[in-house]
Amino acid sequence: MEMESGLPANRSPSPMSWVNLSRNLILAYQSFGVVYGDLSTSPLYVFTSAFEGKLLKHYDEETILGTFSLIFWTLTFIPLLKYVLILLAADDNGEGGTFALYSLLCRHAKFNLLPNQQAADEELSSYKYGPSSQAVNSSPLKRFLERHKRLRTALLVVVLFGACMVIGDGVLTPAISVLSSVSGIRATGKKITDGVLVLLACVILVGLFALQHFGTHKVAFMFAPIVIVWLISIFSIGLYNTIYWNPKIVRALSPHYIFKFFIKTGREGWISLGGILLCITGTEAMFADLGHFTATSIRLAFAFVIYPCLVIQYMGQAAFLSKNLNSIHNSFYDSIPGPVYWPVFVIATLASIVGSQAVITATFSIIKQCHALGCFPRVKVVHTSKHIYGQIYIPEINWILMILTLAITIGFQDTTLIGNAYGLACITVMFVTTFLMALVIIFVWQKSVLLAAIFLLFFWVIEAVYLSAAFTKVPQGGWAPLALSFIFMVVMYVWHYGTRRKYNFDLHNKVSLKWLLGLGPSLGIVRVPGIGLIYSELATGVPAIFSHFVTNLPAFHKVLVFVCVKSVPVPYVSPEERFLVGRVCPGPYRMYRCIVRYGYKDIQRDDNDFENQLIQSLVQFIQMEAVEPQFSSPESSSLDGRMAVISTRSLESTSTLIVSQHEDVGVDDSIPSSKSITLRNLQSFFEDDATQTRRRQVRFQLPNNPGMDPAVKEELLDLIQAKEAGVAYIMGHSYVKARKSSSFLNKLAIDVGYSFLRKNCRGPAVALNIPHISLIEVGMIYHV
Repeated sequence: MEMESGLPANRSPSPMSWVNLSRNLILAYQSFGVVYGDLSTSPLYVFTSAFEGKLLKHYDEETILGTFSLIFWTLTFIPLLKYVLILLAADDNGEGGTFALYSLLCRHAKFNLLPNQQAADEELSSYKYGPSSQAVNSSPLKRFLERHKRLRTALLVVVLFGACMVIGDGVLTPAISVLSSVSGIRATGKKITDGVLVLLACVILVGLFALQHFGTHKVAFMFAPIVIVWLISIFSIGLYNTIYWNPKIVRALSPHYIFKFFIKTGREGWISLGGILLCITGTEAMFADLGHFTATSIRLAFAFVIYPCLVIQYMGQAAFLSKNLNSIHNSFYDSIPGPVYWPVFVIATLASIVGSQAVITATFSIIKQCHALGCFPRVKVVHTSKHIYGQIYIPEINWILMILTLAITIGFQDTTLIGNAYGLACITVMFVTTFLMALVIIFVWQKSVLLAAIFLLFFWVIEAVYLSAAFTKVPQGGWAPLALSFIFMVVMYVWHYGTRRKYNFDLHNKVSLKWLLGLGPSLGIVRVPGIGLIYSELATGVPAIFSHFVTNLPAFHKVLVFVCVKSVPVPYVSPEERFLVGRVCPGPYRMYRCIVRYGYKDIQRDDNDFENQLIQSLVQFIQMEAVEPQFSSPESSSLDGRMAVISTRSLESTSTLIVSQHEDVGVDDSIPSSKSITLRNLQSFFEDDATQTRRRQVRFQLPNNPGMDPAVKEELLDLIQAKEAGVAYIMGHSYVKARKSSSFLNKLAIDVGYSFLRKNCRGPAVALNIPHISLIEVGMIYHV
């Protein structure tokens, strides 16, 4: 269950040294293949999308100049000013994206809706990232938002809506990018039907999604050169077209031409903004993919390479169109000089695939983060790279994306219609990001409300104009991202609602500690050899499944550990801070609690080492308790809730236990000391039938230490003997049903929606990498 050690190496030292500069230049080079594939392929379809519809009535040289001026200033204000200069500074421990902003807000103000959060979580090193929040404790706005749970829920809904639109990007980007690139075949004069083009695009798309399970790291080194060759190509073609066709196009850099454009075109010009905004699609990737690079490297790449190349390409395309008015329906490919046409066509196709790859990977990351917030069903997450931290693959989502992308491509068969949908999805994400950033300026950066209001109004006015134009395209394809977002929002909300109700049921039906203490150390049942790991979402208290189990089967393991695996609102939790260990009852009861904490970007790894780390953590805790008085208070009633952070990195060096290990090929020996012939036969049958795997077998021994406290020695021996007897995992197999008195909507959400999602997602035991042979499930009915 432990994640691979080490955090992403994306923290750069503040002083700008030559070493730091060279590192940032290398990262800037790598970012071309991951971040900028989508943004750099926008020239394929921007002018064509802008001049669809009634704007063609005003189609002349002056209108083209105004269109280019709009593109130039849009690129300047949104990607350059808003993202590169401002948003990249609002990172969360080096991570970016809407969830990073939300995470910052949850930590600096009490906006968090995650259950089972504890004061100990605030002591995490990554939790304290950014300015201290003490200065804004008295803010009336902060108190107002913290008091009203509906406002905090509304904030979460806004974040999830932005996440759903990013998922929409993951569907629409491959469709429009690949279809636009293959449509260049028509510019050769060959008579190719729409059906053939769509079929070719679908073949490429199926291949793209089929290769996802290899992970982008396999071909990541190839991606950057492809995008760089593409950027050199569009820069050179743009410069050639500007000089050859119309050098006076440079005058359109003046915003004066924007006013002339709107005066002349009126309403048709405003509607055309829905096509013009496609020039900034892919901008969000600069912020969302910040975790793999540094802010400096992304700024260098955009300001000195991407921005100039795009401006020159759009300028050259406008210069070509001003003298070739009939080429508007295939403007990019028509503007390519004949001798270099086919090489550019091949590079354009490859670049569109690279851009699509980056957005698909970002979609996987968003789904993972939604799950960490308790807002998405459990899915299989595969970590595809040992070197690039955070690159993941989710099989179920990959095939759903493929089906949706093929449906969009086959259904629309037109880049303009897909562009209408794509533009609406992108500008909505930017609108949400602007709102969250304004809150970060107030609560995290601790600046004045006035400054945040200026930021919000300035960018919201620009984005609102584009958003309103994009909404006019809803009947012409713009409904697609809204429909996709609605479906994903329903899934997220129903899952979040059901999970919260189930957690609240557990919280209100905890077993009384006074009742447990009154039973004595034996708990009034037979205590058999072994360790029982009882999984629950509760961070304090004893879950109801424990009493349910012992009521029906009055026997339990000699050592009990209540395990809670939970998410905290930080991107990563370091291995040194992952485990919180404590007692539930006094020493003779042999009942402990272990809380395993993960950040929203952490990956749970199946390395077969969780049991051993847990035993070593308990041993270290027992010793720490013996020497530190704050853990050995005689007040037994206050034991539950007092936890100690146990570093997994220092466990290997502990001298308390003698640890011997060897590689063993075979299945986990879960019943090593069983005297039951039936159990041994069952185990041998399982071993014959199971796949042979290589596992690390670990044995613990207690060294001779005359100075050790007898009570501590006895407890440690009990723990080691219990480990030798075997470990069992106990989980609740829950059936969640709405109460009879519930409303119709509540019954619909729980009995239909939540029940369907639970039955069709991965089980908690699989998601937590629990060995099937050691699993005991306790049936529970939840009436919520």
